[in-house]
Amino acid sequence: MNSHSPRVTVVGLGPAGADLVTEGTRTLIEAAPPAARFVRTLRHPSAEVVAPATDCDDLYRSVQRIEQVYEAIVERLVAAARRHGTVLYAVPGSPAVAERSVQLLLGDSRVNAEVHPALSFADLAWSRLGVDPLASGVRIVDGQRFAGEAAGERGPLLVAQCDSPETLAAVALALPGPSTVVWVLHHLGLESERVERICAGELARWDPVDHLTSLYIPEMAEAPAAELVRFGELVATLRAECPWDRSQTHRSLRRHLLEEVYEVLEAIDGLPEPAVPGGATAAGEGYEHLEEELGDLLFHVFFHATLAAEQGQFTIGDVVRQTDAKLRRRHPHVFGPAAGAAGDEESLDVGWEQIKRAEKGRTSAMDGIPEALPALLGALKVQKRAEAAGLDRSSETTALARLRVALDVPAARRDEGWLGSLLFEAVELARHCSLDPESALRAATNAAREHFRRAEEV
Repeated sequence: MNSHSPRVTVVGLGPAGADLVTEGTRTLIEAAPPAARFVRTLRHPSAEVVAPATDCDDLYRSVQRIEQVYEAIVERLVAAARRHGTVLYAVPGSPAVAERSVQLLLGDSRVNAEVHPALSFADLAWSRLGVDPLASGVRIVDGQRFAGEAAGERGPLLVAQCDSPETLAAVALALPGPSTVVWVLHHLGLESERVERICAGELARWDPVDHLTSLYIPEMAEAPAAELVRFGELVATLRAECPWDRSQTHRSLRRHLLEEVYEVLEAIDGLPEPAVPGGATAAGEGYEHLEEELGDLLFHVFFHATLAAEQGQFTIGDVVRQTDAKLRRRHPHVFGPAAGAAGDEESLDVGWEQIKRAEKGRTSAMDGIPEALPALLGALKVQKRAEAAGLDRSSETTALARLRVALDVPAARRDEGWLGSLLFEAVELARHCSLDPESALRAATNAAREHFRRAEEV
């Protein structure tokens, strides 16, 4: 940074009214010509102290993302500093706490930024909460980026920039559960001050909320997964800013989702078989491909959840919570009173189908089988459902006998119906042999493909 560079003097207007603005800040404001005074926003109780000044409120309405606002503010200040030599920039609270535009200024080599201390909203928060931040180890995070910044944290957390109902709702979704204790800090230092202890489940309904609202979370019982939170933010960014992602719908993504599923299956087929059942395979062998394909599939899960969230239907958090609850219900032998008494795999399959049928209110064992399933997989599903409902008592021997009968049908009667029955009986035999017909046919097809390739080379 050059000592001859234009200068930006940054001051803070304190957390509330003009009575909390320091004498040092007032002196710096009075020394700056009105044309060289800038204030980040007029939406602050002590903004009048800087008047007359140029505000940056128009920038909040001219861009899509909050980060672009801060970048635009810096550009405005740099241009003004070049004109005037020195400009004054006033921000709410303390310029050293939760002020992204100030951080950008400090890192900009085009100007010399000089930051002067001021009272922060955090100073009032410690006083109202009776908390010593040093002894408690409190971390301050931005409500606009709460999910990512709080990932992995156990608390306590002071959450700034909770300026809208949408932000409060997003924070609530990122918390471990609706019973998490939260303190709402509203208009600290003003006559309208409110400090209330509520549960996270009430956050989305808390009113009023504005730019002078913040939160204190004493403890996070569980920590969100940082990687998944950041991945969700990435998907949301792509949806907002990439033309292809913006144009997608649930239906338009259907073909791509199906392709990704088949690519995952192909990666699984490429894994080496262990030398013995349940044994280990060579480290890393074939797993890099599987890792990549699972990531592509996960992207589609997050994308569909993002589309649903845009419509106010559900979020990725709802997906996880519902699946968690469902898996616990459907594994009473693990999580229920009978935990530890699992029985054999066959009895578990029967119990699983019975639980699903009761949950869905299905009147038939055949209800709920997707018609879009691949034919072999659909046949296997029908047979398993029938067995679980006690409708099919066949065995490997009877399945093999029926398959032989189908093979002996005279050529004149071999039509599509005959072929369908033949394949259905082949699936039945595979089921009794604990084999997956879909995987078996895929493996046989791959082997034939390689055989024909070798034949071409001869």
